[in-house]
Amino acid sequence: MTSHSRDAPQFYLTSPSACPYLPGKEERKVFTHIVGRRGRELNEILTQGGFRRSQTIAYRPACDTCRACVSVRVLVDEFEPSGNLKRVLKNNTDLIGYEIPNRPSSDQYALFRRYVDARHADGGMADMSVLDYSMMVEDSHVDTKLIEYRRRGIDSGITGRGEGDLIAVSLMDVMSDGLSMVYSFYDPDHQDRSLGTYMILDHIRRARMMGLPYLYLGYWVEGSKKMGYKARFTPQERLGGHGWVRVD
Repeated sequence: MTSHSRDAPQFYLTSPSACPYLPGKEERKVFTHIVGRRGRELNEILTQGGFRRSQTIAYRPACDTCRACVSVRVLVDEFEPSGNLKRVLKNNTDLIGYEIPNRPSSDQYALFRRYVDARHADGGMADMSVLDYSMMVEDSHVDTKLIEYRRRGIDSGITGRGEGDLIAVSLMDVMSDGLSMVYSFYDPDHQDRSLGTYMILDHIRRARMMGLPYLYLGYWVEGSKKMGYKARFTPQERLGGHGWVRVD
């Protein structure tokens, strides 16, 4: 039997299944494991090539007859929020995000459950237990962080921390050329805040402060209501057959 090094990725192809974004379509994915001492390097190479990370798995669509899923990254230094996005920022000036290590907590899971039950009760994460959630957060061989968002308090300007209930959470990877938003969730009782949009805007700000040129948003799918919002963050680059192409 042939043995393979943990540092040499082996790629696999899934069987066809129903597409979660476009009705009547089927999806297939190619995936590999991100493990070993070269995990961070491999994750960066794969992310730049259109893969997404979930725990120790990197995957990308490999559908036979469809190329609708397009990797998107925002050009951080050139980004300027539109009037609508400025209103989102203004509506959330009372919030502050605090970066912590990728360690799960009970209040994170409670918020995650409320979010999934309210927004994605029929999705693939609906049955995730507290152990499943912990694995999603902790099981990483790359530089992964959490951002916890709470309301600003009296000492927030000094400590950088918010106070009170957890409002939103983002799981992100820190790479040499950008930040990659892996997963985010928020309090469904605050839909008027547009918290998903706000977290993207906050991550653009964070990437700019860190001197990183890109914010990776995952896949944009034309014609999908679930993914249409990503087109709002321009200028951006989309990955096609000839590399990353700028879209204004």
